[in-house]
Amino acid sequence: MNTSQPWYNESRVHQQGSTILNSWRADRQAARSAAPQAATPVSEVTRGTEMFDVLTGGFGPASAGVPVNEQTAMCVSAVYACVALIGGAIGALPLNLFKRNADGRDSYASDLWWLFNEQPWPNWTAGSAWGFAAQSIGLRGDGFWRIHRVTPYTNQIQGFEPCHPARMLVVRQSGRNYYRYIQDDGTEVVIDQDDMLHFPGVGFDGVRSLSPLRAALRPQAGIALAADEFAAAFFRNGARPDFALKTTGNITKEQADLLRATWAEKHSGVHNAHLPAVLTGGLDVHQLTMNAEDAQLLTTRKFQVEDIARIYGVPPHMIGYTEKTTSWGSGVENMSIGFVRYTLARYLTGMRQEINRKIWPRNNQVFCEFNLDALLEGDATAQAAYFSKALGGPGTQGWMTINEVRHLKNLKPLPDGDRLVQAGAAAAPEDNPPSQETTDTPKGNDDAPDAETAGQ
Repeated sequence: MNTSQPWYNESRVHQQGSTILNSWRADRQAARSAAPQAATPVSEVTRGTEMFDVLTGGFGPASAGVPVNEQTAMCVSAVYACVALIGGAIGALPLNLFKRNADGRDSYASDLWWLFNEQPWPNWTAGSAWGFAAQSIGLRGDGFWRIHRVTPYTNQIQGFEPCHPARMLVVRQSGRNYYRYIQDDGTEVVIDQDDMLHFPGVGFDGVRSLSPLRAALRPQAGIALAADEFAAAFFRNGARPDFALKTTGNITKEQADLLRATWAEKHSGVHNAHLPAVLTGGLDVHQLTMNAEDAQLLTTRKFQVEDIARIYGVPPHMIGYTEKTTSWGSGVENMSIGFVRYTLARYLTGMRQEINRKIWPRNNQVFCEFNLDALLEGDATAQAAYFSKALGGPGTQGWMTINEVRHLKNLKPLPDGDRLVQAGAAAAPEDNPPSQETTDTPKGNDDAPDAETAGQ
């Protein structure tokens, strides 16, 4: 090569990698380093803000006087059941990959299928990762999966690492989001928005979604926790309300302390709840508080179950509350359809759209969809009626083949199971021999046109 030419650049030729990619990577790294630190004025540190949560170590006391954070909220059975139900349902759904063609779409073979459906990251199964994303949305408002690429110079993806939302700070600068994340070893890393799957929740404003713990769940979870503590104390004290011991005479402080200690020793606790009290010296018992029925302890606890289920959009009967008749229909099929249509849809839509726009940006050919058939299946009778209509028959146009039905039921395909039944098609009676004109056609060949389909 003639190195004396004016267009020859020796430093460029001996530079490793692509000059364009190296320049792009340098600009991107500079933008990450220049991401703002998101300084917050002291005047803006008020209850309900993230900085308030950081400084107080939680979400502060609820209206019932009980602190509510992610750990204490999961101690409420209704919250735990709702989060587990939604996360388990999403984790059980397969995520299928497709590629559009002239006839519709075909299955798309890719290594990403394994990451989405089996193991997104070495220490995570797909079911647990999807469940954690749903839990993050249900408690913190947003779920995060970091995209790890094979090299900085390629779009080939190595895996998806679920990130805890409590260690994530989203900063917006020059129209782009940067994610400042505290890793397991305590170091901070700045991640560009193209390398982060951000699953939004309710009230997403382009940076973060509303936290259910701060926006809606804090009072209800606080009341539920307070009711649990009250019930525990009520039964710990032998299911006895507060009372006072009255006497007509005067006693000294030492006598009062001894009487109080003796009474607590003899009558506190569930095991001593029914022991008869022996009162001497003019003592009398006077009740100070209402009993459990008047305090409506059980009614309060039941209402909190309904209220928490309402926040999460979960029908109460699906988390074990069956006292009232559900308005979601009857039968497993109707319950599943309502749950998928009105609850899971708001989770799955955001997840699907985020994956499509980040993994295949501006690609109209490849896309992903969650397979909802596993959750929408009815009982055996309903499935038989549905598949019977789908396969078609006399007077009915089929829209599924036998092999398509067998594929849904995880059965092997049949050699002749790819034929779609036409409307009006009917098998010829066995006792009616074929005519002379059709002797070349084997008996039972359904591909032969009938009177209604001939000429079409």
